[in-house]
Amino acid sequence: MMGRRNAVWGLVLAALVSVGAAGHSGAPPASMWGATGHRIVGEIAQQYLTDEARRGLHALVADTSLAQLSTWADEIRSDPAYDCASTWHYVTIEDEDTYTTSRRNNRGDVLEAMHRMERILRDPTADVPRKRRALKFLVHFVGDVHQPLHVGRGEDRGGNEIRVHWFGELTNLHSVWDTRVIEHRGLSFTEYTRFINHPSEADVARWQRSTCVDWAEESQALRDELYSVADLTDYLDRDGRFNLGYEYAYRTSPIIHRRLVQAGVRLAGLLNAIFGGTTETTCAVPEVEPAAGACALP
Repeated sequence: MMGRRNAVWGLVLAALVSVGAAGHSGAPPASMWGATGHRIVGEIAQQYLTDEARRGLHALVADTSLAQLSTWADEIRSDPAYDCASTWHYVTIEDEDTYTTSRRNNRGDVLEAMHRMERILRDPTADVPRKRRALKFLVHFVGDVHQPLHVGRGEDRGGNEIRVHWFGELTNLHSVWDTRVIEHRGLSFTEYTRFINHPSEADVARWQRSTCVDWAEESQALRDELYSVADLTDYLDRDGRFNLGYEYAYRTSPIIHRRLVQAGVRLAGLLNAIFGGTTETTCAVPEVEPAAGACALP
């Protein structure tokens, strides 16, 4: 498996050299799932909230839905005041590492950020504006950590450096997983939710017992499956391009759907625990000394 994958990625990285700077962006990894995917996660979560959680949310955001809140953390990325939060959307863990053994980013990562947001929401001394902002970040980040390429390798920046064509249009593998496969179906987020939101009661109970670190480890474990399903040599066209389309969407959709549903169910479980007054922290991670000038928001 490892030899096969390494051979595949040798071809992929060679292709990157031939593509060169076309379409290259030095920006941080794109926000996972895109707007539709994040709204699906929020819509699913809304359906598993307890009455206590609904009351707690209403006190912070009135009748604003989780689907509406879910895209805020991407929308504010155009505001320079939030530039320092760009690293909060992902975490880099190499194949041989776990989160606890990996080299941590002292400017923050998605797991550290979720831990901090949960702590603020549980803090009885935190004021409403601060809790409201923490909630909007948390709703988004729970979605983020369930996208396997947001628990990515440094080598390819979570798929951002892997140039592919989607139905002939130049893009990158990360964008395909964020938005292209989901948008390909042409469904609204409410329609998409109705199609995929059918977990068993046992699944819901098991998923809600897990921790945020578990969610990241699942995404990391899925990377091998993703790179196998995404064996790009299967999609080489006569011009030497990785041209993805209908077959790729068909093969990858089951993974994407499962992760969207898990994210929504777990987001609800996390909010139920926070507003239900349980003392056990879902997103606890080892502390790391922050960088000088690291983002202190919220």
